[in-house]
Amino acid sequence: MELLLDPITVNSRKVLAGFKLIGAEYNVNKVDYFQGKQKSPEFVAVNPNAALPALKDGDFILWESNAILQYAAEKVGNGAVYPTEVKARADVNRWLLWESSSWFPSCYKYLVENCVKPLLGDQTDNNVLESENQNFNKLAGILDDRLSGSKYLCGDDPTIADVVVAAPMHLHSWAKLPLSSHNNLVRWMTQEIETKSWWTATTVLEGFQLP
Repeated sequence: MELLLDPITVNSRKVLAGFKLIGAEYNVNKVDYFQGKQKSPEFVAVNPNAALPALKDGDFILWESNAILQYAAEKVGNGAVYPTEVKARADVNRWLLWESSSWFPSCYKYLVENCVKPLLGDQTDNNVLESENQNFNKLAGILDDRLSGSKYLCGDDPTIADVVVAAPMHLHSWAKLPLSSHNNLVRWMTQEIETKSWWTATTVLEGFQLP
């Protein structure tokens, strides 16, 4: 499988870490995000959304990072990270949909205001962050409550749900995500995600730098 991505972006790292967790074989075709290569005619022909990442598997093309992980897990047949039992799979799918619709948009505001804007010489808009604070803490509280009773989001072992939900937080210190009142979420991120080989192998450093 060929992955068209830039390893520094949230959803690109999500897919890379997810493929490592799944055990899927892949090669990377880098599309430089800060050079705007995702807007090139060549890439838009692959993903009309002009957004990273995308997957090519022979003549099959797929975009949307969460769908890419579902596809890879199905293709490899890894039922541990993407269960086949109907209720267990529905639980994983719930977090994939929630991340896309709610969690990513909230985390992304902190990433833009505290990371991207200063890097580009622009001013952080604290009004944006203040207006998002209540929603972020509501969402983080949902995760914190879930993780109060389990090691990972869907039980004692990691699934693609954990990779998907962790990805928008991947630069949480630099983005200054307000996590201080969410101890279970912090425990999960720092002890159960950031210590794993599939996560450390895809490290992105402050400044959107790779090791």
